Amino acid sequence: MRLKGRAWKFGADVDTDRIIPARYLNTSDPVELAKHCMEDEDAGFAGKAAHGDMIVADKNFGCGSSREHAPIAIKAVGVSCVIAKSFARIFYRNSFNMGLPILESAEAVDAIDNADVVEVDMDSGEIYNVTKDARFKAKPIPPFMQELVNAGGLIESIKKKGLVR
Repeated sequence: MRLKGRAWKFGADVDTDRIIPARYLNTSDPVELAKHCMEDEDAGFAGKAAHGDMIVADKNFGCGSSREHAPIAIKAVGVSCVIAKSFARIFYRNSFNMGLPILESAEAVDAIDNADVVEVDMDSGEIYNVTKDARFKAKPIPPFMQELVNAGGLIESIKKKGLVR
C-alpha cells in the first residue's frame, strides 16, 4: 500500500486528550470526532487537513488514556498515516485495531517539515520526503498488522474471515 500526502508536524508527548479532547467523548461517531481532531494543538486542523495528509510527530505520540477515540478521529479526518519517533504502546495497538497505519522513524521525523509532501510505502516501510528528495526507512510492520490496516481494522478483519457477522 502506497500513501501520499502533506505533512502536519506536531511535537513530543501529544496525548490522547490533545488528539481528541475529552469534552467530545460523548460520541463515538467518527464524523463528529473528526471535526475536533487535534483542535487543542491546531484549532483549524480538521478544516485544513486534506484526505491523505499525514501527521508527523516527535516522541511518545498518543500517550495518556487508552481511548480508541484518538485513532478513530485521526482516521476520520482523512489522515492516511502517522509517522512519529515513538508511540505510546496502547495508542500503537489501538491504531492498528482501528485500521490507522503508523510508522516509527526518528530520522524521517527530524527531516520532515510542516507542509512537506511525503510518500509512504507501507509494504517496505520506506518513507520518501518528496519535497526534499530524501528517503528513510521505518521499522517494518509485521504482516498480521498490515492485514489489520488493509482490512480497515480488527473488527473488519474478523468479519472478512467469517468469524463474526
